[in-house]
Amino acid sequence: MRLRRAFESRIPIGIAAFVAAVCAPLSSFAEEAKQGIISPTVAWNETWREVLTDLFIIGGVFGVVALYLLIKYRAKSPNAVGEGFKMNLDRALAWALVPAALFMADDFLLSAKGWSLWNIQRTVPANALEVNVRASQWSFEFDYGNGVVDSDLVVPVGRPIVLRMTATDVIHSFGLTEYRLKEDLLPGRFTHLWFYPDKPLKTFVTCVEFCGDAHSQMNAAVNAVPQAEFDAWLAGKAKKAGLAPQNSYASASIAPSL
Repeated sequence: MRLRRAFESRIPIGIAAFVAAVCAPLSSFAEEAKQGIISPTVAWNETWREVLTDLFIIGGVFGVVALYLLIKYRAKSPNAVGEGFKMNLDRALAWALVPAALFMADDFLLSAKGWSLWNIQRTVPANALEVNVRASQWSFEFDYGNGVVDSDLVVPVGRPIVLRMTATDVIHSFGLTEYRLKEDLLPGRFTHLWFYPDKPLKTFVTCVEFCGDAHSQMNAAVNAVPQAEFDAWLAGKAKKAGLAPQNSYASASIAPSL
C-alpha cells in the first residue's frame, strides 16, 4: 500500500513536468518570433539535435542498466539456477506503468517539437520574395515573375524566399539539403517551401525522387548573395532579355498566397 500511495503521489508531479517540457520549446520559438524570423533551417537543426540527444540519453541509460543487471545477476557457477523476482500487484503496476508513462511523455515531447517545426516550415513570412519553380525532365526553371527566368536560383541574403513549385511531366522532389528542406513537385498542382538565407552561400538543389533516366543529373546552383549584388544580377538579366528595369522588385513585399 505504501508503494501504491508513493506511486500515485508522483503522478501529478510527472504530469506537471511533462506539460512544462512540452511547452518549453513552443514558448522558446514564440519568443524568437517576437525578435524576428525563425528560420526553418535553424529550427530543423535544433529539433534534430534534441532528437539525437534524447536517443543518446535513453540508449545510455539502457546500456548502463543492462550492464548492471548482467553483472549483478550473472551465473556464479555452471549449475546455478536463477529465481524469478517475486512480484505483487503494486510492484507489477509500478514496473509496467512508470516506464510506459516515461516513454509516452518522451514520445509526446518529440511529437510536440515536430509539430512546432512543421508550423514554422508552413508559415511563410509576409515579406518573402516569391520565385516560381517549374520542374521538367531533367532540369529546374526559376521564374522571378518579372520576365526574368533562369536555370539557377539566385536569392538575396537577409530576406525569406518562398518557392511556388509545380512539375510539367512526372513527380519530382526539390531537395534543398543545405537548408534542410525538401518538397515534392507535382504535375497539375502547386506546392511551396520557404527558406531564409542568412549569409552568402553557394550550394545546390537536386531532385531527390527518381524521375527517369537522367535523374542523377537533375540539379541546379543555389546562390545566396548580398542584396546589392542580387539587384545588379536581376537588372542585368532583365537588360539582357530586353525587359524594362523594375527597380522596386527586389525590395517589394510579396505576401504569401496560401
